Amino acid sequence: MFRVTTFLVLSCFASSLFSQTPDVLGRIERLDPKFDELVPAGAEIEVLAAGFTWTEGPVWVNDDQGGYLLFSDIPRNSIFRWSESRGVELFMNPSGYTGVSYYGLEPGSNGLAIDPKGRLTACEHGDRRLSVLTVGGGKRTIVDAYQGSRLNSPNDLVFAKSGDIYFTDPPYGLPERASDPRRELDFCGVFRWDTQGKLHLLTKELTRPNGVGLSPDEKHLIVAQSDPDKPIWMKFPIQDDKTLGPGTELFNATEAMKEFPGLPDGLAIHPSGIIFGSGPGGIYVLNMDGQLLGRIITGERTSNCGFSHDFKTLYITADAYLCRVKL
Repeated sequence: MFRVTTFLVLSCFASSLFSQTPDVLGRIERLDPKFDELVPAGAEIEVLAAGFTWTEGPVWVNDDQGGYLLFSDIPRNSIFRWSESRGVELFMNPSGYTGVSYYGLEPGSNGLAIDPKGRLTACEHGDRRLSVLTVGGGKRTIVDAYQGSRLNSPNDLVFAKSGDIYFTDPPYGLPERASDPRRELDFCGVFRWDTQGKLHLLTKELTRPNGVGLSPDEKHLIVAQSDPDKPIWMKFPIQDDKTLGPGTELFNATEAMKEFPGLPDGLAIHPSGIIFGSGPGGIYVLNMDGQLLGRIITGERTSNCGFSHDFKTLYITADAYLCRVKL
């Protein structure tokens, strides 16, 4: 259970910004019978709230009152909370940048996760770190540098059962992105932080690594690449020593970019091993061999997705919207 439920829980944003009555967005495209086992006939993309700037990083928090969703609005430097009973509230501001001057268009938190102790863990763009929200003690930095050089802007993360954290580090949170003079690393890495406090570079072969996930058996790491010249999802075997073996391309979204806006971005992996990855215009549902089973088409630039604790609901962040699909 996530025990810090009252940290900066505010409701100062006017309720008129948000839609409390679900609307329907887009359509669902079915390409394989396996898709129907996960997304039932009649399922719709419900809009839970709108009026945000750019939503990201949805994570479900289970509690004894029915649970709630936390998600980032990166430009607003904020984390919002949504629940069925209370709608949308501002949970945290600032969420990813604590400086005193302007810091670009995307200063806030991005990917969010709950650690094995039930604490909120965040990829922070502006402060260029992974942080954890401690019980009654504010935030602590998990990691913010590799071999003495500051990270670019951590983007997305996933916890292994051991407590290790896999995360990506593209330059999107830097005010001038890849050409920013504050940049200290000359590559975009995929990293593993271990529970002994050591940071391991797993690969720097991807030009713009973004969403990251682990297969249910933790034998493979799935990484999305948000590069318009090579918009792909990659699958890397995890070796016994926790290094990565040579990766294989699962799916290329180049053709889809001709139809819809957006790029491969955040992802979530179902216990069945099915990948739900945000991409051009929606969520792409792939098996571990890279077969496209179907698409949840929002029609919007779709950033990320995450499951409820019982895996019966998929929450989707799509541009200004927070959506859900019943599974």
